[in-house]
Amino acid sequence: MSEVVVFNHVTLDGVMQAPGRPDEDRRGGFEHGGWAASRMDVVVGAAAAEGMARSGSLLLGRRTFEGFAAFWPKQRGNPFTDVLNNTQKYASRMLKEPLPWSNSTLLKGDPGDAVARLKQQPGKDLVVLGSGRTRRLFSDGGALAALRLLDTKTSTTGVVIATYQSGEPT
Repeated sequence: MSEVVVFNHVTLDGVMQAPGRPDEDRRGGFEHGGWAASRMDVVVGAAAAEGMARSGSLLLGRRTFEGFAAFWPKQRGNPFTDVLNNTQKYASRMLKEPLPWSNSTLLKGDPGDAVARLKQQPGKDLVVLGSGRTRRLFSDGGALAALRLLDTKTSTTGVVIATYQSGEPT
């Protein structure tokens, strides 16, 4: 059985909006787009590559799918290009077929049920890549999550990569 793993960029105060490029998501007058991309270095790149090597299929929301599908098929000389283009991708049911990116399948029916069926298939983990459902991770009144820290890395640009697993701290 596969697990669902989330690979997401988030600031210490919970901002998830527009990590990739300045024009990515200006909703609400957000002016700091590209905040994560500007801090990419070899440490962050290696952590991303390690995660991608362990992953199987990708689960992508509408906004992430549309942005990635417009960008990655045109890239050359980037170590992530072939991986992203060749990996099986499952896209939000909010999109319409035919999907424009190779190896992409539209999720059908209830999203929770669709992901549960994918988890039952043998293989590597399913990865949610860059698909935060909100512009901020933390909202008022959110439930407390029990997380166990598995690993940390610090990049040369001050990025802290923290890997957690659900469960009580040990």
